[in-house]
Amino acid sequence: MATSTTERRLPTSQFLLGAIVILVGVLLLLETTGISPTRNALLYVPSLFVLVGVWALVQSRFRNLVGPVVLIAVAGAWQLVAIDYATVDQVVVFWPVLVIAFGLSIVLGQFRSRVRATDDAFTSAFAAFGGVEKRNTSSAFTGADLTAVFGGTELDLRDADLAERPARVNAVAMFGGVDVVVPREWNVQLDVLPVLGGASDDRPRREDHHDGIDLVVTGFAAFGGVTVTD
Repeated sequence: MATSTTERRLPTSQFLLGAIVILVGVLLLLETTGISPTRNALLYVPSLFVLVGVWALVQSRFRNLVGPVVLIAVAGAWQLVAIDYATVDQVVVFWPVLVIAFGLSIVLGQFRSRVRATDDAFTSAFAAFGGVEKRNTSSAFTGADLTAVFGGTELDLRDADLAERPARVNAVAMFGGVDVVVPREWNVQLDVLPVLGGASDDRPRREDHHDGIDLVVTGFAAFGGVTVTD
């Protein structure tokens, strides 16, 4: 269980994002109240969001591409404009990179499902302008890639079991929702990067729990949500 304990101690991308937002708020308050000039420090705030994107990539073991790449690209462009290294017109022409990142996430998700699927140990689901519901009953579930764009995706793991812990689910919700249904006794670590979206573990609190993490849910939510339920 040493690996699970280590993962639990590492700060999540959600925690880092929240800490940065608080820091930005403090800097803005110091500037607006005249307590201390922070305008120069605020110029480099976009670099902090780049770091969040890089950390999200590392935390998801480069399984979650869309959210972090979008955040890195947008924040990086913002930083270049803020320090007058580039103009808005010069960076806007690269917006198709975001479309490429989204396409890559879909392609890689399908590739992983073919390479790693053994007795349905890995599940891949993609929903666009509709809904997809899948159920995994493998006795050696390893992970999943779930994507919802203007639609919804649900993965039911209540009849699944784990050979090695933790299993990993990567969820991408853009103008849609991803629901992961898990057994009540599982310990779930939620590390989804929300940008104008949400991520929540809606299961009721339980006093009895075991040590270690059973499932890690990473991913990205924009104008949508990722939810863990039982």
